[in-house]
Amino acid sequence: MIKKFDKKDEESGSGSNPFQHLEKSAVLQEARIFNETPINPRRCLHILTKIIYLLNQGEHFGTTEATEAFFAMTRLFQSNDQTLRRMCYLTIKEMANISEDVIIVTSSLTKDMTGKEDVYRGPAIRALCRITDTTMLQAIERYMKQAIVDKVPSVSSSALVSSLHMVKMSFDVVKRWVNEAQEAASSDNIMVQYHALGLLYHLRKNDRLAVTKMLNKFTKSGLKSPFAYCMMIRIASKLLEETEGGHDSPLFDFIESCLRNKHEMVVYEAASAIVHMPNCTARELAPAVSGYTTSYKYIATLAITTLLKTGSESSVDRLMKQISSFVSEISDEFKVVVVQAISALCQKYPRKHSVMMNFLSNMLRDDGGFEYKRAIVDCIISIIEENPESKETGLAHLCEFIEDCEHTVLATKILHLLGKEGPRTPTPSKYIRFIFNRVVLESEAVRAAAVSALAKFGAQNDDLLPSVLVLMKRVNEQRNEWLLNGLFAGLSVSVPGLEKSLHQYTLEPSEKPFDMKTVPLATAPITEQKTEIAPVATSKLPEKLAPSRQDIYQEQLAAIPEFKGLGPLFKSSEPVQLTEAETEYVVRCIKHTFANHMIFQFDCTNTLNDQLLQRVLVQMEPSEAYEVLNYVPAPSLPYSQPSSCYSLVRLPEDDPTAVSCTFSCTMKYLVRDCDPNTGEPDDDGYDDEYVLEDLEVTVADHIQKVLKPNFGAAWDEIGDDNEKEETFALATVRTLDEAVNNIISFLGMQPCERSDKVPENKNSHVLFLAGVFRGGHDVLVRARLALADGVTMQVTVRSTDENVVDVILASVG
Repeated sequence: MIKKFDKKDEESGSGSNPFQHLEKSAVLQEARIFNETPINPRRCLHILTKIIYLLNQGEHFGTTEATEAFFAMTRLFQSNDQTLRRMCYLTIKEMANISEDVIIVTSSLTKDMTGKEDVYRGPAIRALCRITDTTMLQAIERYMKQAIVDKVPSVSSSALVSSLHMVKMSFDVVKRWVNEAQEAASSDNIMVQYHALGLLYHLRKNDRLAVTKMLNKFTKSGLKSPFAYCMMIRIASKLLEETEGGHDSPLFDFIESCLRNKHEMVVYEAASAIVHMPNCTARELAPAVSGYTTSYKYIATLAITTLLKTGSESSVDRLMKQISSFVSEISDEFKVVVVQAISALCQKYPRKHSVMMNFLSNMLRDDGGFEYKRAIVDCIISIIEENPESKETGLAHLCEFIEDCEHTVLATKILHLLGKEGPRTPTPSKYIRFIFNRVVLESEAVRAAAVSALAKFGAQNDDLLPSVLVLMKRVNEQRNEWLLNGLFAGLSVSVPGLEKSLHQYTLEPSEKPFDMKTVPLATAPITEQKTEIAPVATSKLPEKLAPSRQDIYQEQLAAIPEFKGLGPLFKSSEPVQLTEAETEYVVRCIKHTFANHMIFQFDCTNTLNDQLLQRVLVQMEPSEAYEVLNYVPAPSLPYSQPSSCYSLVRLPEDDPTAVSCTFSCTMKYLVRDCDPNTGEPDDDGYDDEYVLEDLEVTVADHIQKVLKPNFGAAWDEIGDDNEKEETFALATVRTLDEAVNNIISFLGMQPCERSDKVPENKNSHVLFLAGVFRGGHDVLVRARLALADGVTMQVTVRSTDENVVDVILASVG
């Protein structure tokens, strides 16, 4: 039997061959549909494909069964489907030697060959010549001559190639077509000219004088086809070898002239012919080597960079010397390839970074465009990040480069790196001069980056602070909050979200200044193990920031009309399961928090193949002052096809501290019973419901994590205007570790300065937490923990909004 493959098999990516289980007898049985009326082109085309596949796999067809299939196939000429007709031509060629009486299709092929459909004529010629024998050749000679000089290139090429094949069968008949072949050789089409030259050569190859005359004719008249030139070079080389001609021969002059051809394939063919000539002198080789020079460097570059990527560690030094000899003479495009190979090599063999760094620094001094220089800078930055011992060397090379760098993007990138890495080196002062030169000499963007980098040196190094303050007159004489906190906080908002918000602001002109609090925060959790400031882009990072999970949700929700005007999405929770694992319906909820509203997204899956659910929604009953405003149902929930429904809830306006709430949830829907096999639903349905687990909203759903690298500076910056403090006893908690983890999880805030790590054998600990409450209000928590019979916690909260302080304390209490 024949295995059926459906779309799922194709999409599975398994790489299965849909024809691997074909059986000849089954395919021949299927071929009987060729006799059906009307003809089904699609099915017949599929069966012909199977027959050709089996033939090419070496499947043996007996004469009788092949002839029967062939005769059935001839009926398909009644169809006007172009694809089916061309497949018939192909099948005729494949079955010509195993079927009897194949000449019965001669009249059909001759009709197509001389017809008005150009798409049929070429393939029909090739098929006809495949089944023609010596007794029939003269009958089609007139048609072949006409086809050779036909104005349609595909027809002419088909006739010429077919004639070349028939030379072996009936040389004398084909030889009478020389005049037509010579006319085709003057065609403007490069393939027709090439095929005509090939036929002429094979008709004359046993006559050296005739071949010589042919070469003289075409070398004088010129050719348009680079393929024909390559054939001429090979013919000339063969004649030179047979006659033992040297560089004084006109044939050699012709080959040498081809070294100046505009087509690379002709240049390569000519150079190869000269190099392989026996007894070739240095004078004769010189033009060939000259013709190779430019292209050789490109090929050599690719070859050596390939060796760099695949070779052993011991071969690196030798290969680098080889590249150094000609890297300055290749184009920037190939220089970038070299740099990419070096970058990959540094990751593979870290011990060779010093060799690579020296080579890259020399390349950095050479002339080159922006892409080339950027590739080098990115490679050096990658080496610095992956090999700490190479940091000072790499920074020194980059400092030297920015002295003469004309690319603003690269200069600002390097200054950003210096501000990040420079203060951590043993002698940070040596970088100050290079940075300050940029403040004095460069454009606004570079100067701004230089000022920022200088500030970071002063903020992290007490010894350098006085010098930095002198250089930066606009910075106060104290280590203020902006210097210590603002520079290192980075951009805590979502970059794609900021872009969209700014674009929207420009579309709606307003006298009110742009408010950063309207921009959604970045959702990726930031840990102190990562760099405190935005990472420097390297060659391994994408040019454009990919949208985050929250950015995707923001776009999806904004497309729903019922949710217009809610403002930016503040936070999206992780999915919460509202059903058991093995139930008939699977429901999970994602909580989306806005400034004054929440959207509950219920992702539902129907696991029953005998039911279709329609108008699916989740009805919610809140325990607190939350108000359900609107439901957006899922129109349909077929078997095993997830879909989403939504509930829009208004947050309490009268009581800002009422952030926690429990919702009882019930899924309601219309059920239509289905046939499990076909999925066809009944006409009538009935209403039903399914009780889900309760859903909780906690204080963590209203807070986004944000990192404050210098918690003390951030604490002082907010000030004590809205500070409140309370003490709590955590009776059920037995260890400080457990207390810390519970507090972080409950509040959903970011631990700062590694305060989430409790030292061993300690009876007290201080936990620092930072976050942003919905609406854009900063909030900081300092929790002093003491271990006795249980854990006692003194909580101090500061925020830019007094209500937020009350929310935190009320939630903890």
